Parts: sequence; structure tokens; C-alpha cells
Amino acid sequence: MRRLTELRLPLAHTEPELRAAIAAGFAVPEAAVLSYQVFRRAWDARKKNAIALVYTIDAELAVATAQGTPSPDVSYKFVTEAARRPDKRPVVIGAGPCGLLAALVLAEMGFCPLILERGKLVRERTKDTWGLWRRGILNPESNVQFGEGGAGTFSDGKLYSQIKDPRHLSRKVLTAFVEAGAPEEILYIAKPHIGTFRLVAMVESIRAKIELLGGEYRFGAHVTDFDIQDGQMRGVILADGERIETNHVILAIGHSARDTFEILHRRGVFMEPKPFSIGFRIEHPQGMIDRHRFGPAAGNPILGAADYKLVHHAKNGRSVYSFCMCPGGTVVAATSEPGRVVTNGMSQYSRAERNANAGIVVGISPEDYPGDVLAGVEFQRRWESAAFVAGGGGYQAPGQLVGDFLAGRASESFGEVLPSYRPGVHLTNLAPTLPDYAIAAIAEALPAFGRTIPGFDRADAVLTGVETRTSSPLRITRGKTLCSLNTSGLYPAGEGAGYAGGILSAGVDGIKVAEAVGLSLNA
Repeated sequence: MRRLTELRLPLAHTEPELRAAIAAGFAVPEAAVLSYQVFRRAWDARKKNAIALVYTIDAELAVATAQGTPSPDVSYKFVTEAARRPDKRPVVIGAGPCGLLAALVLAEMGFCPLILERGKLVRERTKDTWGLWRRGILNPESNVQFGEGGAGTFSDGKLYSQIKDPRHLSRKVLTAFVEAGAPEEILYIAKPHIGTFRLVAMVESIRAKIELLGGEYRFGAHVTDFDIQDGQMRGVILADGERIETNHVILAIGHSARDTFEILHRRGVFMEPKPFSIGFRIEHPQGMIDRHRFGPAAGNPILGAADYKLVHHAKNGRSVYSFCMCPGGTVVAATSEPGRVVTNGMSQYSRAERNANAGIVVGISPEDYPGDVLAGVEFQRRWESAAFVAGGGGYQAPGQLVGDFLAGRASESFGEVLPSYRPGVHLTNLAPTLPDYAIAAIAEALPAFGRTIPGFDRADAVLTGVETRTSSPLRITRGKTLCSLNTSGLYPAGEGAGYAGGILSAGVDGIKVAEAVGLSLNA
């Protein structure tokens, strides 16, 4: 197989035109192209009247050619294999994307992992989450943050990342998802996504495979302590008092397991504060974003709903940027603690909702929250509590129209853009819900973004507060073996440990840590 990159064709090209272009790119007759597969398909919309599709093609040719390069082997190779079932099976704490892929790879290598998830099975968890959205009833152990599938289940389901991936581990993640029922297009489109409803069935399918391979799940299994002796992991303790003996624990707890952070800190596990971001969600008509990005091609099914990526460096030294943009989606209630309001964005696979939404967030550094390693958690809690008060209670979110936000006055009524957040948005002044420097930076950034995307700062666009869970406020630092720096057998992983950001990177990190655990078990 040989690979051809940067193959450009018009948006409306046909399959015969693609085959002809492949032959021309390799400088061979069309008959010499025995077969081909699309490895990647992106689009270039810099010229809105002539949007092009850009392909990377792997082809089997009947003749030799100097054009292109040999296709790389992107198949996954296991680093080890269990000689027998381990006496002390490895424990994976958390069943989000990181824990899911870690458990899958451990099971495929024959190590029969035990997966402990404090929340519920994904379908039961979905009911609890809708309970907050529809009735304002929060279950602190079963919500957007906790439960099978992790926070990524109630998101846009984005499956792309900017991580360095020389071993093509992201391909292993995507392949596992396709085998579990995800659409095959996620293997080749440049910005794949799945959406919540498809993620639910996919997570269930992967769970079934793990169990078939000897893994075991326990739901409602809340780890409340760790048995660490002389710097070595010896076991974990559950809320009901049960002690599970193990020397290998993968900590895939996500960025909102604040009580677990406190336990680890109390046990002396090395952690350090790290930067994160806070801000608001902003909503616009999706059609406005589509027309800006795609011009006359807006609505083309190949292009789908348009996204955007924006950044502004404010005069006060803060960086403001768009985060987790959800085309054709909704703003969702994402708190996991009583008396606090947190927002996030979510889309279904169709991305067919009326509004586009994204976080507009400001970078925060440890200098902004001096104190111990848990000070970042308290910083987040402070503004989440302020948002709860500003929203009027009942988990309503505080909201403000962009025009009023820029004018520094409270909003009283909505315009054309209606917010999607449930259980509801209470119009107010958002200034008390974030630090003054963040408010000033966002107020400066919105008109700048409006110069990039006309209408972005339209007066009736809606801001909803607050977005605080952009990433973990701390890092559970690990060494070259991927163990904790001072606790042998503890493997911090994924977003909660500060080593990932999003479904794909979390899954990749889960694979890496599973490999490290497998090698340690065999050693």
C-alpha cells in the first residue's frame, strides 16, 4: 500500500472523479489502482465559493511508482500478554473514556481488570441526569460528571485531539469505538464526533466485551480510601468498608472527583496545582455560524454544522478562547455538587439543534489561587456557588445578553436567541459570577471575536454561567513508568490526573497506562 496526501477535489465531486485523481496523483493508469481506502478526509473552506475536500488515500497499486510514500502500519500491537490470571487483579477506578480504554486493553491482554465506578450504569445515569435538567433534582453520585461513560457521554462526543501520537494509539481508540457501534466515518473524517445517544450504546458494548474477556464491573462502588504502605499501593477501601487488595490501581477518576483528590492529598500522594480556565457558555443561531464558515455551501451534508475556534489576548494579560464548541447543540447543567451551578456543552450526532454554543473562557494559573494543592478546587467552588446564587436557586443558571454584558447592566428579556440550558436561565448581571479580571478580558474579547465572525458579539447572543470544569485544577504527577512519583502501583491517568483533555486523548492515555500496568504485572 502507498499513501497519497493533500489530494484536493471539489466539494461536489463523484467517486469516479476521486479514483481518477488518485491515479493521477500516483502517476499510474486508473486500471493500476486495484483498491483504495480513505485514511483522512478534511475540508478547506478558505474560499467559500470553492470549498475543497482534502484527502489522504492509501491505495493498492498494480505497478510501482515513485509518487506517494509507503502507508504506515497503524494497527495496534499489544506490548505484553498475561501468562495467567493475576492473583491480585489490577483495579481501574472510573469508567469514563480513560478507564474504559484502560480496562479494555488490560482485558484484551488477559489481565482481568476490576472496574470500580462510583456512579451508575450509563442508562440509569442518563435518567438521573435528565432529572436535574428537567426537574432540578441533583444526584451527587449520578450526573454529568459521575457514572459509566464519564463526562464525555454528555458532550459533543468529539473524537479529535492535537496530542502527539507516534504509535497511532488514537487509531486503536477509534477502532474500538467502531467495533462497539460508532459510525465507521470516525476513522477518516478530520473532526469526527459521535453524540450522546450513540455514546450510550457504544459504552454498553465495550463493557460487554470487557466482561466477556474476564473483566468485572462494580457500579455504586465509591472508593473512599487507599491502603498505601511504605510508598506502595496495597489496596483500596470502598464506602461500605470493603477492602480490595491490589498492587496496581489505575486512577481514571475525571476532573470532578474532588473528594478523591482530598483523600489522595491526605494520604500524601504527590500532586501539584496546574492551570485551567473559567468562563461562560455563549449561544448563537447555528445558521449564522454556518453562513460565516461555508458561505453558499452552508447546509451541505458533507460539511455538516460549522464550528469555530477563537482566541484573544487581552490587555490585562489574560488569554480568552473558545472551548469545547458544540455545533447544533445545547448548554447543559453539569454540576456534581449541591448548591453549585456548572455549565457544559452537548450535541447529538445530528447536530441539528437551533443554537451553536461554546465556552468563552479565560486562562487561570496557580498564582490566581494561592494556597495548598487543593486551592484550585476551592477557587472553582467559589464561582460555582456564586452562579447558583445569581441563578436564583433550583439549579437555574444565571444568564445575560451580550449587549447588556458589554454595557454592564442586567438583562431583562431575551431577543431572537433563546437559551437551551435546562432547568432554566435566570437573566441577571453576570459580573458577580467570575473574577473582575475575567469579566474584563471577556468583555474585551467579544467585540474582537465579532470582527472575526460578524454577529458573534450581537446584542441578543446569550451568555450562561459558569463554565469551570474545563480541566483538572491539579496534576497527580507521574514518572517515566507512569506511576505516581511517590506511590508505587498508583497510575494516575486521564483528565482528572492532568494528562488528557477530551475523549480521544483520555482514551489514548488509558491505553498507555494499561500497557505500563501490564508490563509491571508480568515483571
